[in-house]
Amino acid sequence: MDWTKKRCVVLDMDGTVYLGDRPIEGAVSFIRAHWEHLDFFFLSNNTSKAPDTYVRKLNGMGIPATRERLLSPVTPLVDFLRERRIGTAYVVGNSDFRRDLAERMPELAQTEEGAQAVILAYDTELTYEKLARSALLLQKRDVLFLATHPDFVCPSPEGPLPDVGSMIKLYEAATGRVPQFVFGKPDPRVLAPLLARYPREAMVMAGDRLMTDKKLAENAGIDFILVLSGEATRADAEREDMPPAIIAEHLGLAWPAVDRR
Repeated sequence: MDWTKKRCVVLDMDGTVYLGDRPIEGAVSFIRAHWEHLDFFFLSNNTSKAPDTYVRKLNGMGIPATRERLLSPVTPLVDFLRERRIGTAYVVGNSDFRRDLAERMPELAQTEEGAQAVILAYDTELTYEKLARSALLLQKRDVLFLATHPDFVCPSPEGPLPDVGSMIKLYEAATGRVPQFVFGKPDPRVLAPLLARYPREAMVMAGDRLMTDKKLAENAGIDFILVLSGEATRADAEREDMPPAIIAEHLGLAWPAVDRR
């Protein structure tokens, strides 16, 4: 990988920039030191938080991120809903997600009555009532089943927590349905704004997961840096048919790893 050609750095957040509320110091220092020289963009499949929440979190770590630097599965989701002219959907998501979706698509009625789709996000406020109402809707075959992302777990300082992929398994067991469309990593549509702006050789993706982060980079045709500060281990990477371009303990050590090549 020729680092001298890189201009656009796409960063996974949880497990790459921080773990829960704890910054990964080497990564944060790297971003701050190179903010003026590289275009950093932040991408998370975690739809339990609104963009402004992420901006405040990054700003609190000394990273001058703005909303324009954030990438989210909600963008391709909204594009899809508008393309399919879906005007009513039952949303299984927390208040942050529903508010963000309403801001991006105010014409969408988030209600059970007449729902054309069930939208499953990472709902940290999940209730049995939401599960029951959405499962009943999914018994109607003309109701679309959409999910924001496929991650089975969300990393936390205490260990992995159930994420949308785990919830999908629950719905499959209860209704026999799986989502017809899943947005977010590793679907390259989440990078569409950047792929239209930068040549692929100028882009690099850094993340801690092979199933989503590395696969996204492969699907988009860009280089990938695996950081070992989150989920994946070096042994996991060595079992891959196509290894990452760079493996580093954290983002701050990726640069010298590249320089030595």
